[in-house]
Amino acid sequence: MTSWFLLCLLLCCTLVAVSGDSACWSPSVTSCAECLRRGPQCAWCFKEDFLDGVGPSQRCDLPVKLSKRGCEQEFMEQSQIKVEVNATISSTQVSPQDISITLRPGSEASVVVAVKQLERYPVDLYYLVDVSASMQENLDHLKTVGVALSLRMTAHSSDLWLGFGSFVDKPVSPYINVHPSKITNPCSDYEIRCRPAHGFHHVLSMTGNMSEFTRTIKRQRISGNMDTPEGGLDAMLQAAVCQRSVGWRPEAKRLLLLMTDQPSHLALDSRLAGIVTPHDGLCHLENNVYTGSTRMDHPSVGQLSDKLLENHMYSIFAVEKQQYQWYEELVRFLPGSYLGKLGLFQAPNLIELVVDAYKRLLSEVAVSVSVEDKAVSRYWVSVSPLCPNGSTAKDQICSGVQPGQTVYFNITIGMRSCPDDADDEDVTVLVRPVGYNESTVVRIHSKCGCSCGPTRRCNDESESPCRGSSNEEQRPDHGLIKDSDKHSNWNCRADGSDVDCSGRGVCECGRCVCEQTRLGTVYGKYCEIDDFSCPYDGGLLCGGRGVCVSGECVCEDDWTGDSCGCPVSTATCQSANGLLCSGLGKCMCGKCVCDDPRRSGDFCERCPACQSTCQSYWKCVDCHLSHGLTQKETGHCNNTCAPLVGYMDVVSGQAGEMWIQCMYISNDSCRYRFQTSSHSGQTQLHISTRPECASNSRLVGTFLSVCALTVLCGLVVVAVSRLLLQKRGLSPGGAAEDGHYHCTGKDLSFIPTTNEKTVTYRRDCSPDRPVEMHIQGPKMPHGDPWQC
Repeated sequence: MTSWFLLCLLLCCTLVAVSGDSACWSPSVTSCAECLRRGPQCAWCFKEDFLDGVGPSQRCDLPVKLSKRGCEQEFMEQSQIKVEVNATISSTQVSPQDISITLRPGSEASVVVAVKQLERYPVDLYYLVDVSASMQENLDHLKTVGVALSLRMTAHSSDLWLGFGSFVDKPVSPYINVHPSKITNPCSDYEIRCRPAHGFHHVLSMTGNMSEFTRTIKRQRISGNMDTPEGGLDAMLQAAVCQRSVGWRPEAKRLLLLMTDQPSHLALDSRLAGIVTPHDGLCHLENNVYTGSTRMDHPSVGQLSDKLLENHMYSIFAVEKQQYQWYEELVRFLPGSYLGKLGLFQAPNLIELVVDAYKRLLSEVAVSVSVEDKAVSRYWVSVSPLCPNGSTAKDQICSGVQPGQTVYFNITIGMRSCPDDADDEDVTVLVRPVGYNESTVVRIHSKCGCSCGPTRRCNDESESPCRGSSNEEQRPDHGLIKDSDKHSNWNCRADGSDVDCSGRGVCECGRCVCEQTRLGTVYGKYCEIDDFSCPYDGGLLCGGRGVCVSGECVCEDDWTGDSCGCPVSTATCQSANGLLCSGLGKCMCGKCVCDDPRRSGDFCERCPACQSTCQSYWKCVDCHLSHGLTQKETGHCNNTCAPLVGYMDVVSGQAGEMWIQCMYISNDSCRYRFQTSSHSGQTQLHISTRPECASNSRLVGTFLSVCALTVLCGLVVVAVSRLLLQKRGLSPGGAAEDGHYHCTGKDLSFIPTTNEKTVTYRRDCSPDRPVEMHIQGPKMPHGDPWQC
């Protein structure tokens, strides 16, 4: 059981090694198209006699491996990436405007789109106002905005036009009260005359007449509805797509300003009213009234975003404080949007909002890239902006761009796969700078088939190996071979062999078709060659750095060895001094092998045993001493001294080098200092020319001098001590002052004599161990007086 487990494990490891040998090869790849779909690095060899007898899958591999197997470059079908720019179309803001790209599956190409910010633009500003009852006071503030805004925008735009539209909500239940009296006048309960609820009403087309704009605002009346959210997004889409009705100018910057105090309905909200038809994204205005409000759902946020981009719109939201958070989440999904934080919709605040939004939106440059719906799953896109000096990039947007500056966007487009039918296709990709009325069209031509050179023959499974319909074939020296004899076709046997295709294939139409094995490839005219009999290195065939041909590894250019495990370069053996292995070894398979077994290190630079033996240089030093330490005589010691030898007055280690200090004692008892170093791969020897010698007479003199100095020091100490003692005995404060008598100098000889007396004190402690104390003290004879 264990042996079977090990065998299976070995087989699995072998399969992993073989499969990892190439990212292109696979037994399932049998055609050129399948090969190129595996990645842009793959190539198909359509050479007719490539590896005679090899299966179709072996024609697919990396180009370098196919080349080593004998496939020339002109016989390889490879991925071709081509980028062509049409420079004939002129533009002022976005360039280039037309690009063509050729891609294959797995390949990618990059293009650069330049977006230039002009000095002054004409501006179209469309007011889209919520006219529900709660907006009455805000609507009144708009009456004085037109003229003041026009005067304020003269500093930023050469031409300002204004338009106006209103909205409430879908005029169906449950959004409005459907009682007949409420439909015509939603405010009947308050004895106020209101206009009916509506989804969107286009009131005033774009005009540069500010007085007309003011008169239009003054004629507006409020309306009413039931629920809190309004139909703002529904109205925004109509204002954006109804270009002709609204009167958007193609050369102007387009600002769409939404004013509301409530959130907006989103897609699927209309199901409450039984409306389930998705919005089609088209204009549905009749007599300036939106007729699709009761038939189609609210647009999705993504749909609205696409339509704003498609029609080059900037959107500005002026909302009450209570709705900030809701609209902050919304503007994240609408490129080129600005949220104004206004406490009240007063005229000065609205003017500042429009001016600030215009300046900020123009200083932020971004692009949106869209792929045709039919191919969106087969392509991927990456955008990287290059902002001008002083501006910053965040979320693929350049901020702080000034008029006259240019922003560059690097657009990378990659192809994932071909269509299901594997046919070539043409796809259009649009690169739209947000808010600009110019864009770049990228036309992609995908190549999923193979041309296979001038012959148009790829030699894959789609082409039969047998040519012609003859039932007979010519054998070289045996005449005709009938169909019944094809099983023993001599064209499929090697010289001297009686087995078709070396026993590892079948003979079809006079050619060997080699068998497929799980261990590797069998190929050759007679299936006599395989690529799994080569040595492994690191678990990979030929170390993953070559291919196995005829049982031998054919290594890549930078590798050699039986298993391609040795680098050709000797850079890994190069020491700091520029020598290979410090000049003390040979570079073998990328590693230093030292000549001296005592040496070690990556570059043979370490040799503790070499540097610790000073005795090995004594013969060399002695030879140089015998020739007088003269540079002319150094040649006589070449046989004795291998190292480089130099002479110095004082031997000391030099900075930056490792020197070993040594000592040599000559026959005349002189000591000679020398130092040795094996730095930089060369042994050096420095000998001191100043010997350290000592004679016998000098030693005797030194000994006697030391003895005399010691005696002299002792006499001086005794004399000083005696002098101090005498001086103390003659002092006025001496011992005579301690008694009650005074003696003169002439009475010193009459000092009384003394004798000793012993006094014994006994203390009884225990009977067996009495304690006695003996004290001896001087005493004078009885009756003998002191005499002076």
